[in-house]
Amino acid sequence: MSTTLPLFWHLSSANKKERLDASVKLVSALEHFQSQFVPKAESPETSEDEEDGNNLKSDGLDALNAQDVSYSIRRLIRGLASPRESSRLGFAVALTELLSRIDTVTCSQIVQLVLDSSKTQGSMTGQEERDVYFARLFGLTAVIQSGLLLRDSTLPSSSTVASDLDSYKEVLAHLIALGEKKSWLRESVWWSIDLAADALTASEVSWKDEAVDATISAIYSELKAWTPEKVALTLKLQAAYPSRDWKKLLAPTFKNPDLLSTGNLTTLARILKESDADEDQEADVPKSGSWKPQAHFVWDMLLDHVLSRDPTGARVSKGNFPEFFRIVVDESLFASTSSPERKYWGFQVFQKALPRVSEDDMPMLFTKNFMRSWINHLSNSDRYLHKAARQVATDIQNVVKGNPRIGFSLILQLTGVHGSRQFDKLTKTKTVESILTSMDDEGIQSYINYLLKQVDEEPSSEPSDIQALNTRRAWVIEQLAALIRNGAIPKSDAWIQTILDWLAVHGLFIVSKKSEKSPILALRSVPSPTFSEELRKNCRDRLLGCLAELTAQTTLVKDDGKAAKVAAVASDGRFWVSRVLATIQELEKDTKHVRPLSEVDEEETELRQKAHQILARLKDAPEDQREAARGIELLLSSTLLHQYCADEDDADPDALESCIDGASRMFPVESKKSKKGRKSMGEDKGKEKELPAPIDVLVDAVIGFLEKGTAYMRAVANQVFSLLSGAVQESTIDLILSQLERRDPEELMAEDDEDEDVDMDDDEKQEGGAGDDDEESSSSSEGDDDDDEGEEDEEADLELRRKIEEALRVNGISAATGDSDDESEEDLMDDDQMLAIDEQLAAAFRARASEKGHRKDTDAQREATHFKNRVLDLIDVFVKKQPTSPLIIRLILPLVELVVGTGPDEKQLADKATGILRNRIGKSKEIPTSVSQDDAAKTLEELHVLARKASTPEVLSTLNQCSIYLSKVLLHSDAAEPVLKAYRESLMDFVARKASRLNPPFVGDFVKRYPQAAWSMREDLVEALGAALNGFRQTQAFNFINTLVNQLQALGDRKPEILEFMPKLRQVIVDTLSTACTGESSLTPAHAKEILKVALVSVRQTKRFASSVEEAASIWEPSKWSDLSSKLASSDRFKSSVGLQAMCKQIVQLLQESGTASAKASGKGKDKGAAKRKAEEAVGADEEAAASSGKRAKHKKARKEKSS
Repeated sequence: MSTTLPLFWHLSSANKKERLDASVKLVSALEHFQSQFVPKAESPETSEDEEDGNNLKSDGLDALNAQDVSYSIRRLIRGLASPRESSRLGFAVALTELLSRIDTVTCSQIVQLVLDSSKTQGSMTGQEERDVYFARLFGLTAVIQSGLLLRDSTLPSSSTVASDLDSYKEVLAHLIALGEKKSWLRESVWWSIDLAADALTASEVSWKDEAVDATISAIYSELKAWTPEKVALTLKLQAAYPSRDWKKLLAPTFKNPDLLSTGNLTTLARILKESDADEDQEADVPKSGSWKPQAHFVWDMLLDHVLSRDPTGARVSKGNFPEFFRIVVDESLFASTSSPERKYWGFQVFQKALPRVSEDDMPMLFTKNFMRSWINHLSNSDRYLHKAARQVATDIQNVVKGNPRIGFSLILQLTGVHGSRQFDKLTKTKTVESILTSMDDEGIQSYINYLLKQVDEEPSSEPSDIQALNTRRAWVIEQLAALIRNGAIPKSDAWIQTILDWLAVHGLFIVSKKSEKSPILALRSVPSPTFSEELRKNCRDRLLGCLAELTAQTTLVKDDGKAAKVAAVASDGRFWVSRVLATIQELEKDTKHVRPLSEVDEEETELRQKAHQILARLKDAPEDQREAARGIELLLSSTLLHQYCADEDDADPDALESCIDGASRMFPVESKKSKKGRKSMGEDKGKEKELPAPIDVLVDAVIGFLEKGTAYMRAVANQVFSLLSGAVQESTIDLILSQLERRDPEELMAEDDEDEDVDMDDDEKQEGGAGDDDEESSSSSEGDDDDDEGEEDEEADLELRRKIEEALRVNGISAATGDSDDESEEDLMDDDQMLAIDEQLAAAFRARASEKGHRKDTDAQREATHFKNRVLDLIDVFVKKQPTSPLIIRLILPLVELVVGTGPDEKQLADKATGILRNRIGKSKEIPTSVSQDDAAKTLEELHVLARKASTPEVLSTLNQCSIYLSKVLLHSDAAEPVLKAYRESLMDFVARKASRLNPPFVGDFVKRYPQAAWSMREDLVEALGAALNGFRQTQAFNFINTLVNQLQALGDRKPEILEFMPKLRQVIVDTLSTACTGESSLTPAHAKEILKVALVSVRQTKRFASSVEEAASIWEPSKWSDLSSKLASSDRFKSSVGLQAMCKQIVQLLQESGTASAKASGKGKDKGAAKRKAEEAVGADEEAAASSGKRAKHKKARKEKSS
């Protein structure tokens, strides 16, 4: 027994693996002991067990079992009542496994031990009583699961049977009694009874029939009340013993012996709802002590019965599932009077049924009450069951991901009669949208067909309100547009074309006769009643909106085996706009089935024909102009389509005419030259010189698109300009940049007024005496466009009226009414009164006029800012697509002026321009070729002038990047002099001018990036040292030299120049520090240390280039550094900085070293990279040595002062 005792402790472990390992070891050890045990002939008298406290002779375990086995059985049964950690689980598993392995115990013995160890006493606390009840349940369940309950074998060397009918009845009776004692135990107890029933069905014991009779008698005769547990057991027994008289057994509660028949469902619903099955049996129904959040296990059994399937997957009908779900779940758990707790069960039942149902049965789940409860709890986060409702939505989405075919049927339910067309909007979720993204092309097409069927009234239904029909049609239009707008939905050319065709048909045409065989789906039915004008306008707007989305999206196009992502096209490479235009052309020819919504005059028709002719001609453009031709095709097609879809007020025939003009001149018609043509050729050329370039005309049309501000216009404009960017000229860039010029809002308003006046004059000329009508129409259109402004004006008018009345009232005049007498009022008002109110009325009118003017100014300024933002998008596209274009140079200054000159109200513009300059231009890896050096030099010079007056560090950083970019361009073009001139002036400005806004990186970045060019500034750097304004700027100039000296090896073969420069550098360093020692400059010890670092680096570089140490020494003159060290030691400012003196001595030491270092530094056959690394290591070592020597000197001085 000593070997098994330690194993009991691990049976209580919270870790499942540890519990199972301990159970395996314990059972294996006990099996080993039992195999070696030899029972005695006579069972001797035994003493009382110290731990058990029971008489061992009474339970008889020791007679046939080894001592360890009998002890373990008793301890395992006692441990079932332990509340420690997971003791009950571990001990129950071990007991069950042990009872299944040994055949030397009887069922009655174990049951008696379980009952004896789980007796309740009056002195027990509530927790102790619960532990005892659970011990009894787990013990009896162990007997059932181990098979001991129905074991008909005899014990070894005995005629005693392991189990009999009485033992079975006893276990069943104790379980039923336990379930009746505590309602919170009932579900678990009856689950064990179900296990016993399953075991009885599968067993072959001789008393099986009697056990079945006893079970049925105990369940149906002795227990009259019906509970969900009893329903679960009935389902099992009916399936196992169908020949029993179930009609009699189930009466009177159920009328039909088939528990799931339609007549029984209402009663079954009341039972599963855990309410009274019969009103007169209320006292017999056990009441639940507390609500459980988990749905009852009977639901799984019921769903398996009504949704059972054969091996082929076909459903085997065992009840009517739609009726079952409607009555038992929807009208019971989801009834309007149900509590939130029962609705929570209902959501769980729905989640259990969802993966079980087939595609055909799916609609049966979305019943009326369920949908109402689900939508209500899903739409508001404050609802009790909001989380449960969201989990249901998540499960539905996951089911569709696993089986996309059922997505369409799910959407029909969510947006159908029990749901809502605005399901996502109502519930504040993306359930429908998520389902659509998981569906395949076939499912999307089915959904589109379903939507299109909703357009017409169903013949069978009663005529509905026309407003309701229009609302439904508007919803259909929105859903069709949403399919294209949602980028997550997998796109297919077929269904996209279907949507675009449908919108084009109902937006631009009237279907007069249906065409069953038409490839255009919208022509296969005639809408009845016809679409209203508002719906047709909605179709046109959505058509343009869809094309805007498609223009911005990219599609994988395969051409000659190569795949590339192309924007604005279908998978065949054709523009979506072109495909829509082809549909419109086809519809215009089909006069039998459709007619245009509005008639077009001859001039407009001729213009459209010209556009189509040019579009046909562009397809034959040469390869080198193919991209520009596609850009013109997209521009012309988009403009033409906009002409079709635009309202009369928005229509702009000049835009189409301009596009046709630019396209025809850029791609002229090739025809044979006649004699007449040759004569007039010179005249034509002269006219062409006066006309703007074709590309300018086209880009001007693009800018006109941006002025409109719609999503369709913006998308088309950006895409067109991207394709045309390769043909852009200087005049085109100037045209674009002119749009960014800052203009006064009053000027913009004046131009608008002039445009309006011109339009009005044109209308009067064209229509003669129809001026009054035009005024009325224009005023009504303005009222439609400016509803918000109208409301504001109305409020302002009321305020003005209030001020006028107040002014009159102050002067003793009441407001005019219908009953007032004009003559009497005139008699009361004299000249003094009129003069008194005159000033007040004038002030009120002035305030009103000021408010209107300010609001118009603000609106105009805001609109101008938005427009400039869109123009900046064009510049961004150009720089991205044409990084090597010389025209980029022309963009820099206007963008910089935009950054520098914009106010706080245009910060977004400044940020966008800064992003283009820094990220697009400044970080470009490619540079323009064949640039104008004069233009680039002038731009660089102006940038430096602006940098010297930069307002903020951010602006200066942007200017620095632009300057570096232009320097790279000029140096690449072998034009170094303008770069050096600009940086020389900026260098002197930085070091000598007190108000200079330049910072060290502005010059330092240039020296670091382009040392070859910066080397030409070495004399200027030395000269700047003498002109420095203060010690800081002087030190920064030395740092520029330090950066340059560190990169001498990158200069190539310039040894003579380097050796010639070093004496000048030495002299200026020595002079600077000597002057500082006399107190004539503002250098601090920190500044002096930085300058001496420059000297150290320069000495090492000199030794690399000098032919010998003597030559290096002659350049740097060690004696001067010794003298400098003495001056530093005697200077009041520097004498405490002993590190400076140490650095001077280090320079002297370097110049007195043997020629070994210079021989290595000469670089004969050595790696330059290795030499550079060694030099850097030497610098670090020297600095550490100088610092340590300084510390030693300080400590020595301190010791001297202390001793004195």
